[in-house]
Amino acid sequence: MSRKRNCWDNAVAESFFKTLKTKMIYNNKFKNQQKAKIAVF
Repeated sequence: MSRKRNCWDNAVAESFFKTLKTKMIYNNKFKNQQKAKIAVF
């Protein structure tokens, strides 16, 4: 294991969530949290 704050530990997860945010979340306006959850899943 590496030290704290090492950006290479979770690079795959960070890349996934960045893509999810830019493609899905930032391009849509959701009326409530439930609608956003349904769209993501």
